[in-house]
Amino acid sequence: MKENTFHLVSLGCAKNTVDSDSMAQLLLRDGYNASEDPALADVLIVNTCGFIGPSRDESIGVLRELAEEKEEGQLLIAAGCLTQRFSELVAQEVPGVDGMLGTRRWMDIVQVVKKLRNMRNNYRPEVLYHLPENAKTVGTDESDILRANVFGASAYLKIADGCRRPCAFCSIPLIKGTAVSRPLEAILEEAQILSDNGVRELILIAQDTTDYGHDLGMKDGLAILLEELTDSVAEMEWIRIMYAYPGYVTDRMIDVMASRPQILPYLDIPLQHAAPMALRRMKRPANMDWVHKTLAKMRERIENLAIRTTFIVGYPGETEEEFQALLDFIEETRFDRVGAFQFSFEPGTTSEPLGDPVPAEVKEERWERLMEIQQKISLQINQSFVGKTLDVLIEGFDDGIAIGRSYRDAPEIDGLVLIEGEAEIGAMVPVRITGAMAYDLTGVLAETN
Repeated sequence: MKENTFHLVSLGCAKNTVDSDSMAQLLLRDGYNASEDPALADVLIVNTCGFIGPSRDESIGVLRELAEEKEEGQLLIAAGCLTQRFSELVAQEVPGVDGMLGTRRWMDIVQVVKKLRNMRNNYRPEVLYHLPENAKTVGTDESDILRANVFGASAYLKIADGCRRPCAFCSIPLIKGTAVSRPLEAILEEAQILSDNGVRELILIAQDTTDYGHDLGMKDGLAILLEELTDSVAEMEWIRIMYAYPGYVTDRMIDVMASRPQILPYLDIPLQHAAPMALRRMKRPANMDWVHKTLAKMRERIENLAIRTTFIVGYPGETEEEFQALLDFIEETRFDRVGAFQFSFEPGTTSEPLGDPVPAEVKEERWERLMEIQQKISLQINQSFVGKTLDVLIEGFDDGIAIGRSYRDAPEIDGLVLIEGEAEIGAMVPVRITGAMAYDLTGVLAETN
């Protein structure tokens, strides 16, 4: 074990990873060293996920494993979503945890470590709880921290945190608080830094990117941000938008996406369901006429648009008729990418009084039916790209095959392009598509033909 060394485990989504990287930056700036081996670190940190039951179980499992192996002198800090909402559960399930740091004050990690060390030096073994409920997740004290997670030639850049939407099934407002946008100038500055350091793909993330700037008094804030980004960081080749909210994809945003080549013709817009009554029970936008018209408008205005969405099956009260309406909608609309999730009962959300009445076997059966339909659609859409040439961002090479992503593929959640031959990692190369699978494409380097 080495003094002033930390080992950090990040669980959950890309938004969590950005927070983890920000904590690491603060520790490194304070003189700490990072270690991939927990046995060599005197500070162990797990940035947990607590969004749904399985993610809570994973977080508890990782914390227990580190607690069981923890040596005298090591500090174990549970940070993030799970501790913000379920601190008592963490204390009960992980006896060896020393401190808890919630989502809303990740920027206090150095102070928490120092306070814990002072407590131990003064023989005060109690758990330190640093979980202010009313604190904001964005503040002036993070102004010199890069709020991004860089991987290869891509980077997630967080533009806001928290959420003010009323979705009945979602615990994010309980965990993160209301939406707080980051200053436009800070985002532009960080995008330039990322570009200067070789990032070619910028992925904008927040709980709801289309709500960006609302709290700053901006109208069409995301469209304004995209205009400013493409003007000020003109050398950034790809800009990808994630987590758009139905009803807030404006005409101005569509026009900006259509007219600015840097902005990828890709949009992740989680719709969650297609039956109006189910959407009302979810406290989600239920105007399906808007959905149909907006998707048609986007496809008309934005050439080669790829749309990703997500749906929940087995939500309380979901009838077979409502589920069939969802299947019909998927078959009619033909999304490029679809993620489907079985409803997870979350105490404390506004859906709690509805309970969890849909049997697990019904949820599973509906999920399988939905995915079977979508796999056929995905395969057919992928097959339409055979013979075409796509720009591909190379992310790996193994056994004679280069691996990358096209504009249609967000990291970790979408497909890959598998390419015969060697290509430089981080390069953007033209690839002629030669084959299609349900999720992935195969191809050859276009210049070798």
